[in-house]
Amino acid sequence: MRTFQQYLLFTFRSVLFWILAFSFMIVIRYFGIFEEKGVSILPKYELPIQDLLLYVGLSSIPFGVFYAAVEFLFDRYLAKNLSLGIIIFTKTFLYLVTLILLVSYVVEYTGYMLDVSLSDERGWWRTNKTFWSIMIYFVIASLVFSFIRIANEKFGRGVFIKMLLGKYRKPQEEKRIFMFLDLKSSTTFAENLGHYKYSQLIQDCFYDLNRIISKYDAEIYQYVGDEAVLSWKYKRGINRNNVVALYFAFNDRIDSRSNYYQEKYGLIPQFKAGIHGGTLMVTEVGSVKKEIAYHGDVINTTARIQSQCNTYNASVLISESLLRDLNLPEEYITKNIDDLLLRGKAQTINIYSIVRE
Repeated sequence: MRTFQQYLLFTFRSVLFWILAFSFMIVIRYFGIFEEKGVSILPKYELPIQDLLLYVGLSSIPFGVFYAAVEFLFDRYLAKNLSLGIIIFTKTFLYLVTLILLVSYVVEYTGYMLDVSLSDERGWWRTNKTFWSIMIYFVIASLVFSFIRIANEKFGRGVFIKMLLGKYRKPQEEKRIFMFLDLKSSTTFAENLGHYKYSQLIQDCFYDLNRIISKYDAEIYQYVGDEAVLSWKYKRGINRNNVVALYFAFNDRIDSRSNYYQEKYGLIPQFKAGIHGGTLMVTEVGSVKKEIAYHGDVINTTARIQSQCNTYNASVLISESLLRDLNLPEEYITKNIDDLLLRGKAQTINIYSIVRE
């Protein structure tokens, strides 16, 4: 679930996108200069620039706000219960109906966009080819915007654009923080619940996780069975202690729905986490199913830190090097576990546990 600030930012981006989309449509409609014999080209109009700006404002700004509002409602209330295809179809239908009403209003208000007025010809929109060409243009534009948003969520903020630009075609060095978040007693739960109900449990847990990750600037790198791998750019992770705050916020989220989990599954899930950060390589891999992959010791070390949670009966373990960069408030209590020689490592690494009062 996005924060209020993130929704404001998305609304701004939505308005900006539709201003550009409407402006591009105006350029196509009113400034086409090429004509061929026997081919009907959109006419060129000599319109004052203030009229064009008025049209863009009357059309794009309300629709941009409406678009963001629809995205907010679907994201907050319907995303969990509907398939991606149904969500896209429903949104597109809503946008189409809204566009018909919006463009109809602009036609009535301006009188020049389609050379027709609602008062002059009843039901003009049913047969007006220019009107429907504009509708198709904006439906395609809305689909493009939706797919860009989906791709951005899939790969992480800004990563999709970087992939389009080819930044990760060659390995790039980045400093990041990773969290391996694993369900406690997962084998026992799977045996008691059965495969189907256990899968529903994992779905519910990760849905609750997804409701809070944006608030803490986290990205989902991978889901592996009952484990989620989260990632931050290093500065974002240490900012506001996001890497630690997210874990306890996730616990709070599950506790707030403890009645739901108890009634449906007869248990309240708990998770353990290992956290570590450092420099590693990021690159684009695959040609059939392209993904962004991280390679380096940071990933392996984080996984092995998490594997020690059961050994030391700890819910959260964090490397000393990362802990030093955080500024944890007094509500968090840290305890030095020891210098551990993790499997596959030549040198020891100092690990701390974290609990909250």
